[in-house]
Amino acid sequence: MTKRERVITAIQGGEADYVPTGFSLHFPAERAFGKEAVKSHLEFFERTDTDILKIMNENLVPDIGEIRVPEDWNKIPSYSLKDTFMQDQIRLADEILQKCDPSAFKLGTIHGICASAIHPIEARYGYEAVRELFCTHIRENKKPVIEAFKRITDGMCQLSQKYIEMGLDGVYYAALGGEKHYFTDGEFAECIEPYDKQILRAVKEADGYTFLHMCKNNLNMNRYATYGDLADVVNWGVYETGFSLEEGRQLFPNAAVMGGLANRSGVMVDGTGEQLAEAAKKVVMDFGKKGFIMGADCTLPTEIPYERIKIIVDAVRSI
Repeated sequence: MTKRERVITAIQGGEADYVPTGFSLHFPAERAFGKEAVKSHLEFFERTDTDILKIMNENLVPDIGEIRVPEDWNKIPSYSLKDTFMQDQIRLADEILQKCDPSAFKLGTIHGICASAIHPIEARYGYEAVRELFCTHIRENKKPVIEAFKRITDGMCQLSQKYIEMGLDGVYYAALGGEKHYFTDGEFAECIEPYDKQILRAVKEADGYTFLHMCKNNLNMNRYATYGDLADVVNWGVYETGFSLEEGRQLFPNAAVMGGLANRSGVMVDGTGEQLAEAAKKVVMDFGKKGFIMGADCTLPTEIPYERIKIIVDAVRSI
């Protein structure tokens, strides 16, 4: 089997010749953009030998000025593939596609509606402050906030479909907003869920595969239960959320599961090579090989030696 065939077999609920693997990390700032980002990705893919090649996306929705009151969300413009940050990401994906292993399964990253709405103002106020600001503004006057979300969503749909048109196999969708300590269930259902689903649906309409990553800790995983029909693969913080792989399989019975290892603690960062290999094998033996992709809760530490990832890849290929 090729790497791509292995991943598709897992997506279809089957058992490949061995469990496919997919890991990613944020590259250092000086190596995260332009030609340096192309080199960073290709080096990572070559040295780790993972089955999934995930193209990171640091080309974020740009700063649009201060947002202090709900009406300030009207500053968010409409976005299209003509915008500079979109062009930069398309160029990055295209150059990587021209040089990477053609037999691998290739994913492009899309930041979900919640994260994409954070990016224009996060540098001004800080992550936690922006999250609280969302909640405050939605409760004070949600209309301009939701209208801004709609405009951002339209842009992300265009980029998602462009990825597939370019030759990527699918989209890794980083969903945010499921944390219990920010939005209420009702706020999530009204202000986040429809736009998450719109983007995921756009990928499916373009005949791409969807990898739904439910990001951060303290998640109410049940908020995502209705996403199942739009998700080919699901991934979440098993260790930071306390929601097991098996519980995920039950919540999303028609999706493959990706994960198994904590990303920034435990054996992934502190264990010996032998301990890391044994931990990876144990995850596979406990969960089973069908419909499973070995991965981590989220991105790995930027500074992690690539050899540690290769140990995992080799370990799961040995069983």
